[in-house]
Amino acid sequence: MAGLTTGGPNVDVSLLYEINGLAGRAPSWLDRAVSVVGEYGILLALALLMLWCWRGARRQDEAAAVESLAALVWAPLAAGAALLLNVPLREFVGRPRPAAQHGGVEVLDPGIGAGHSAFSFVSDHATLAMALGVGLFVAHRRLGYIGIGLALVEGFTRVFMGLHYPTDVIGGLALGTAVVLLLAPLAMALLTPLVRAVGRSARLGVLVRARGRVTARPVDLAAAAAATPPPGRGHESDLAA
Repeated sequence: MAGLTTGGPNVDVSLLYEINGLAGRAPSWLDRAVSVVGEYGILLALALLMLWCWRGARRQDEAAAVESLAALVWAPLAAGAALLLNVPLREFVGRPRPAAQHGGVEVLDPGIGAGHSAFSFVSDHATLAMALGVGLFVAHRRLGYIGIGLALVEGFTRVFMGLHYPTDVIGGLALGTAVVLLLAPLAMALLTPLVRAVGRSARLGVLVRARGRVTARPVDLAAAAAATPPPGRGHESDLAA
């Protein structure tokens, strides 16, 4: 580790070498597995978690279902907003990838030169994963904990693959969390009426409520009172007959 950093100790670079060094000592099949999981697998798992949460939310009562589904709609929207915000931030900071600055970094993703930004801060994958995880937490606490855990694993894999510094990942996790939570009150205020309207639609209502779920309907008290005979009236009619 000595001599790998310049200008004194650098915890960020030291952690990079410690975590990325695992890739050099691991079997090649494990490196490939971590690369696939870090690039696609965890994001796919988060998407499946959101579908599972949607399936369960549709079986709740109307008020709970609308609230949960509005949060589920907000999660990918927030993730997209965080990624858009990261575009100027990444260009402004202009931090090169670890392999461009430090020798001995094991890069597991062969596409680093094509399809990836030349800059490292902040990690798009960590931002996207944490935004989805925190959005899922807003919709469903238990599944949200799993989603946040997957986002942390995503961050670890990006350093393991040699694509990001640890602080790139921390910045992405913080950015994803901040966008979801800071804008959640406004987003929920706008999305909740929209989801409620979809739920009452004859064609699109299945997106909000399961087919077998019984929805409560307002009772017309005046009509019910007119249809119900006064106490004793039915008994008197029977006697007269």
